[in-house]
Amino acid sequence: MWKVALFILGTGVMIGAVMPAHDVAAPGYEAVAAGSREPVETRIPRQRNGHFYVDATVNGQLVRFLVDTGATTVALTTEDADRIGEKVSPASFDVVGEGAGGAVRGERLMIESIEIEGKRVENVRGVVLEGLGQSLLGQNYLSRMGSVEMTADEMVIRPRTRTAG
Repeated sequence: MWKVALFILGTGVMIGAVMPAHDVAAPGYEAVAAGSREPVETRIPRQRNGHFYVDATVNGQLVRFLVDTGATTVALTTEDADRIGEKVSPASFDVVGEGAGGAVRGERLMIESIEIEGKRVENVRGVVLEGLGQSLLGQNYLSRMGSVEMTADEMVIRPRTRTAG
């Protein structure tokens, strides 16, 4: 079990090292799209394995993520990429970084939108990684929230508040 946790953590750190730390869209409050609900605080309980998991709507499809505060970018499994309509072929994957076990292969992509309980972020850089067992929700989503706090038993993601103007 600790090997799986170490692999996931190492993958997140590796992604952080190889992906740019910014997104195409400017940071700041994201307008809630038509049909989406008003953003609310999201409380995520820590699971027995010590991780936090959250369900998000990605390009209109449900994806389960491990929340990885150490990952710079969102990383998808090939199955989740296919589910959201991104046709990737592992045969065409290129080296996208270097990990503890050597070269990491995958494909970079732009995700149209990721939404968790009304907290919608558009134009999110991502990567599909070969052999990834669980999609990872990284900082290029989390940093566009109002706040992300973690206690012993839960993580709380709060929406950015609207500013008058």
